[in-house]
Amino acid sequence: MKIRVATYNIHKGVSSLRSTPRVIALKKAIAEFHADVVFLQEVQGRHDRFQAKYGMEDRGHRHWPETAQYDYFKGEQHHSAYGMNAVYDHGHHGNALLSCFPIENSHNHDVSDHAYEQRGILHCVLETPAGKVHCYVVHLGLFEGSRGRQTAALIEAVNASSNGEPVVIAGDFNDWRNTLSDRLRNALGVVEVFDELGPKSAMGDMVRSWAGRQPRLAPARTFPAMLPWFRLDRIYVRGFKVDNAQVMHGALWAKLSDHAPIVAELQLS
Repeated sequence: MKIRVATYNIHKGVSSLRSTPRVIALKKAIAEFHADVVFLQEVQGRHDRFQAKYGMEDRGHRHWPETAQYDYFKGEQHHSAYGMNAVYDHGHHGNALLSCFPIENSHNHDVSDHAYEQRGILHCVLETPAGKVHCYVVHLGLFEGSRGRQTAALIEAVNASSNGEPVVIAGDFNDWRNTLSDRLRNALGVVEVFDELGPKSAMGDMVRSWAGRQPRLAPARTFPAMLPWFRLDRIYVRGFKVDNAQVMHGALWAKLSDHAPIVAELQLS
């Protein structure tokens, strides 16, 4: 069975420069993934100020949906789940999963490490024609120490809940120095989708081989979307073969969010 997945930090549905609404354009863009499962971060469950400012009809168009973003994005063919992480007086945001497969159950793990950042891991169990698939939507903190502790919580959650079944872990890891990938590979037996598909240096791999070192594995560059340089967004899988993966580049994606999305095609092993 093949599954097409995508991960995208949508910056709460507003542009990164002028904080203008991009929700309608985002819905169209997400549909362009043609994905069976979409992992979303910074999804606005409620924002009273944007609703009051942009929710009114303007020339026959509404710039801010009446429903929560995760329900708005799912369309008619998807199921959705939401994990509320950051709560404030005028609303809240968190992670979300959109799925063309039924979501058997979902649970949001609070992995907030300090009072200034609210973070969570949304775990959803999908009922696919080939059996259960465990999906974990991740958005880790900005501080390295926090990310380390949150990664430990992620490893514990996956080991406790996945029962050896296929796993997809995707989201914004904020791991700009790529210190967490080996830890996840060793603890969970996962691979990142660009481990085998990403660009490689033949000379670099030859030198590492002579030195008795493994080939360097690096995720794709996804941030900032206008000119991606940092490797923040990832898709890790277990129980799947990665057929292909790509970062969505270009002017369209640069306008929608500060992160570029990743889309991957997986084959159930």
